Amino acid sequence: MTNTSRCKWSEKDPLYIQYHDTEWGVPLHDEQQLFEFLMLETFQAGLSWITILRKRENFRQAFDNFDYKKIAQYKERKIQALLQDKGIIRNKLKVRAAVSNAQAFLEVQKEFGSFDNYVWAFVNGKPAQNKWISVKELPGKTELSDQLSKELKKRGFKFVGSTIVYAYMQATGMVNDHTVNCFRHKEVRKL
Repeated sequence: MTNTSRCKWSEKDPLYIQYHDTEWGVPLHDEQQLFEFLMLETFQAGLSWITILRKRENFRQAFDNFDYKKIAQYKERKIQALLQDKGIIRNKLKVRAAVSNAQAFLEVQKEFGSFDNYVWAFVNGKPAQNKWISVKELPGKTELSDQLSKELKKRGFKFVGSTIVYAYMQATGMVNDHTVNCFRHKEVRKL
């Protein structure tokens, strides 16, 4: 894909290119993947996404392949071990948030049948199709991400401010924020 036009943010690093070309903006409905992105976005707060992508496999190993049922059961001993793991972001609040968010995730599943049912209801089950010309137009948050953030916080989720939630919506395909000149815009729109 040599002369392929991509979203400008993704062009500087091979890992970004791979992520952009295969994952970003693809509508996700798998519970474990939805939790994975929620967790990764939580750890990304205040950091660059490339930092998280570079540590993704370490997170996968450290957090039982993002198995939210296991993570919800983590005890203090496991939390302390995670805080010593140099392969992940060793922020005490974020590590503890991973556990409490897994617990909140399970509660949402009980109430709505799945987290997928819950979160996708905010976009009426269909990705919002944006038509940005430049990455400079992409918002950091929207009224919808404000609303979802507020609802997640009410349900006990942590590190789910509106900006993090909007990044989550982009990553999981709830919104198609590929720029119109990007080859993925049309591809993702069809999914």
